Order: sequence, then C-alpha cells, then structure tokens
Amino acid sequence: MALSTRFTQMTGVRHPVMQGGMMWVGRAELAAAVSNAGGLGILTALTQPTPDDLRREIDRCRTMTEKPFGVNLTILPSVSPPPYAEYRRAIIESGIKIVETAGHKPQEHVEEFKSHGILVIHKCTAVRHALSAQRMGVDILSIDGFECAGHPGEDDIPGLILIPAAADKVSIPIIASGGFADGRGLVAALALGAEGINMGTRFCATVEAPIHDKVKEFLVANDERATNLIFRRFHNTGRVAKTSVSDEVVARSLKPDATFEDIRPLVSGAKGRVALETGDLDAGLVWAGQVQGLIHDIPTCAELVGRIVAEAEAIIDSRLAGLVRTGVREQAA
Repeated sequence: MALSTRFTQMTGVRHPVMQGGMMWVGRAELAAAVSNAGGLGILTALTQPTPDDLRREIDRCRTMTEKPFGVNLTILPSVSPPPYAEYRRAIIESGIKIVETAGHKPQEHVEEFKSHGILVIHKCTAVRHALSAQRMGVDILSIDGFECAGHPGEDDIPGLILIPAAADKVSIPIIASGGFADGRGLVAALALGAEGINMGTRFCATVEAPIHDKVKEFLVANDERATNLIFRRFHNTGRVAKTSVSDEVVARSLKPDATFEDIRPLVSGAKGRVALETGDLDAGLVWAGQVQGLIHDIPTCAELVGRIVAEAEAIIDSRLAGLVRTGVREQAA
C-alpha cells in the first residue's frame, strides 16, 4: 500500500514526509539523504553565508540526489537583515522548484517565487496566519503546533487542535509539524486532515545530520520534558532543548526589569552553531522540540523514513482496519 496524498502528488516525492529547514542543520548531506529516502529534503538558505554559497550548496546537493528537494527561506525582522532578495534570486536562478517560506511578511517573496512557477510551502503557527497565507497564494501550508522546536507562536495551541482547526478552514493541502517522529504520528496527522508530516528535531538524530554525535546522543537521552520556552516576555516565544544555557536564559528573563540585552550574549546564532558542531552543550542554544521523548535511536534517513511509512501502513492496514471490521461484525451480531 502506498501513501499517496496531495503533498506527494504536488511535490513529486514518494512518501508524505518532509524535513523542515533548520539553521546550521539544513545542508546538502541531510537534504539529499531525506530526498533519496523518498521524502522531501530541504536546504536552509541562511545557513549559507552568502547567496553565492547557497548556489554552490544547491549544486552540491544535486551531486548527491536526483530526487526533488527544496530550499527554506525564513524572513525574520531585523535592524540589519540579510540580503533576502539576493538569496531569493539565487534560489530562482538555480532552478529550485520547491521553496519553504517562514517568518515575517513573506508576501514579496511568495509572489516572486510564484511568478517563476515555484511551489511554495509556508509555515504557520495559527489558523489566521494559514488563511492569510492561502490568500497570498501559497500552495501548501505547514502547520506548526505548540510542541514544535523553533518558534511556535504566541497562542500555545497544540497540534491535536491546531491541525484539524486549520484543515477545517483552508482548502489547500496542509502538512503537520511539531511532535512527529514515527508512523503513529503520520497516521494521526492524516486522520486530523493533514497530507503529510514535517520533521525537524527527529531528523537531527540521524546518521546524515551534519551535527556532532554528542548532540544526537543528547536528543536520544532526553524525554518530552526536556525543553525550555524562551523569549516569552519578548513575544517571540522559542522552544529549545533544556541545557545550562537555556536554563540561564529563562532565569535572566524572569527578572522584573529584564531586557533582551540581558540574554543577547547567550542566544546568538553563532554560539548555537558552535554547540551543534563541537558537541559542547554549554556553548549555545540547541533548538529541539518535545518530540525528543519519542527519539530512541540514530538511524540513517533511509531507515527512519522507511520505518515511519511501514509503521503507518501497518497501523492503517491492520489495526485500524481491524477495528472497523470488528465493529461491523459486532453490529451484525
């Protein structure tokens, strides 16, 4: 049995599993491995220091896979933003056919991507944002529940509510993000109205993820309680792994007169990169979701995606179908 959904049909991938764009992690090694496994791999544009570096990373990924893959472009408010238009141009000129957008006021970028025939997947953390993105013309929505790593928004709505609430209101396909790691989650997402799942933290704990083994082992050892919510008082909530660094960020933020400057030295992206690349968990933030409680090993991407799909098919074909047949027999009796 093949799990064919609008997501697989529109993107041309075999399985309804997507790897989310992750800063410092979404490199060619991981994206190609996910795509070769039948999912949709994603390069993270801003991980590359310049648009030309992004062009080279796209070319490098193409040497590793002939399957579809995409690029993430996250738009963040900043006093000195990166040259988004130049990154966008690099994506378009490189012939990328699928883009994941996220963040602040993406309309300019969405319109430009769409004008070049690029399929746009946009990340949302609220139904109102999903409706806005649909009006903007995106093709697929990634709905991020409160369980997710990264920025889950300020409404604190978990996926069990947010996914079907979004599915009830939009007509374009959605994929479910936040808390997904196995076949059970995939089946649940499909039942809630999604067309597939998007995973970030789970793909960090794979052989091909370009981060230190100590970080992967840390994710495996953690449970579902091992996250901190940071930036809450600054209305930019982020979910990260519970470490000495994130504990200190929370402690400083709780002081009545706290400002962002009090935590700025702890939360820089450069320090997070050091943590990921050296395995020094005291060096910077490690972004991870509550799904850590469902991560028990470090497989290859092929093993992970294959296992998820096999589990999902078994649940649908055996357990759920069996429940329906049992109910029919009992009713007949």
